[in-house]
Amino acid sequence: MIEGEQFIPTEIRTDQPTVARIYDYGMGGKDNFDVDRAAAEGLAQIAPEMLDVARENRLYLYRAVRHLARDAGIRQFIDLGSGLPTAHNVHSVAQEFTPGAKVVYVDIDPIVLAHGRALLVESDDTVVITADMSDSAEILAQPELRDLIDFTEPVGVLYFSVLHCLPDSADPGAAVRAMLDAVPSGSHLALSHLVSDDVAAGDAFTEGMLALGPWGRVRRPAEVHAFTEGLEPVAPGLVDVAEWRPDPAQPALDPVPAPLRPYLGKSTAGKSVWELGGVLRKP
Repeated sequence: MIEGEQFIPTEIRTDQPTVARIYDYGMGGKDNFDVDRAAAEGLAQIAPEMLDVARENRLYLYRAVRHLARDAGIRQFIDLGSGLPTAHNVHSVAQEFTPGAKVVYVDIDPIVLAHGRALLVESDDTVVITADMSDSAEILAQPELRDLIDFTEPVGVLYFSVLHCLPDSADPGAAVRAMLDAVPSGSHLALSHLVSDDVAAGDAFTEGMLALGPWGRVRRPAEVHAFTEGLEPVAPGLVDVAEWRPDPAQPALDPVPAPLRPYLGKSTAGKSVWELGGVLRKP
């Protein structure tokens, strides 16, 4: 199938938005379609601060992966719900600070698989697999993952801004625990999750996302803390991702598209919904 100048595999639907492509648009990426751009602009009208929140999360990803690769000695990573390749990909950050670091990307969206494999065609240290991040048993059974990841050595288990995509019926906490049970002591969990103390604001954003398709919900901070019980927080613990070891000197993100620019800076007056995140060590 051809749309404009792009060849689009037939299994990729362009008549409904996806979270991965909406996020890609907000990061200034090009792997999105009209339906995704319209959805992103509609969500920005409902929750204008969310563009800032999404971009703060991507900057946090860089700092968290840098810490794991450079400071914590992690040489292998599993990125659950990885999304489309965009600025500060996990493999590029990890391999910048630890050459030869191994990365497995996991996502259910076929466009992620298509673009990821095209990007990584010549890499022996990085693979992309299609699996549902809520099904840890399926993920852990994947031969490509087992071939790349050594489960006798510490692993970085990553859930960046994705657990809120899982409904309660998928039991995201159980998915996280199952992944952590599979990795040895010294492994680390890095995560971020949309949260709100304002029930009405969280529910409004959740309803906006559910209108686009299957999604989870904005949760309360205490619910995310429960996902990490038994782990040792790395300072400063679970915080607004913008406050997790901020570094003004880190590489910048790509500019946002012109239709989204009016929504930049909208979180300066306070956020009703934000990303709670941090890095934790398995003892």
